Amino acid sequence: MKLLRYGPPGAERPGLLDRSGRIRDLSGHLSDLDGAAYAAESLERLAALDPESLPLISGEQRYGCPVAKVGKFIAIGLNFSDHARESNLPIPTEPVVFTKAISCIQGPNDDVVIPRGSTKTDWEVELGVVIGKRASYVSKDAALDHVAGYVLINDVSERHYQAERGGTWDKGKGCDTFGPIGPWFVSKDEVGDVQKLGMWLDVNGKRMQTGNTATMIFDVETIVSYLSEFMTLMPGDVITTGTPPGVGMGIKPEPVYLKPGDIITLGIDKLGEQRQVCVAWEQRA
Repeated sequence: MKLLRYGPPGAERPGLLDRSGRIRDLSGHLSDLDGAAYAAESLERLAALDPESLPLISGEQRYGCPVAKVGKFIAIGLNFSDHARESNLPIPTEPVVFTKAISCIQGPNDDVVIPRGSTKTDWEVELGVVIGKRASYVSKDAALDHVAGYVLINDVSERHYQAERGGTWDKGKGCDTFGPIGPWFVSKDEVGDVQKLGMWLDVNGKRMQTGNTATMIFDVETIVSYLSEFMTLMPGDVITTGTPPGVGMGIKPEPVYLKPGDIITLGIDKLGEQRQVCVAWEQRA
């Protein structure tokens, strides 16, 4: 089952993607795809619906983030050994945890704004995990019972803010527009083995990242169990799990960073694709 939110920013409606790739409206069955909608009993009820019975939405539609009212947006850093090496950082022995501001979340194809004064805005294709059941001190064996499904994420990052301005990574991770999520949520039964998904990202049509979730240092089960030791995970929380090599910071002999006019496209097997145009920051009213 693929669930999505469509429509203009702030006025998205819940929807379902049918087998023909068409949007079906779900607003007759729930008000939005928030944490409660991603609980197991809610997903079972939605899965039992006949898509052909739902109103068909025609025409070009904007996709919003498929999870409304995200409570926590948690990230795992350096979760691919080859990415850790290109970052000149040691391979972690425990998951590296930071947070992305929920205000950075946006639709998968919305513009990415280069922050004011930024010189090192970078890209990162990542697997996202959507929590569907409260998790506190869960074992690794039981961790996937608390997962509703998966999403595609671009963990956009400003490396100068992240690494050169003191303190934690969060400064370079939560800028507005730095959290494109979607285009849709895919239930874990449809994804199957989440540790066998190909990943890729292009900038201006040039392949920059190629990877596979099979090479993650810490798999989804480990990440969910580990995080649940330090915080209670709630339905609708989103975890982004790290990126394979090929980020701009790691390019030799000189790093390459995003600039206005650049186009980012990315995808993960079974989870769809994203496309963002980079634009310059400007003062908003």
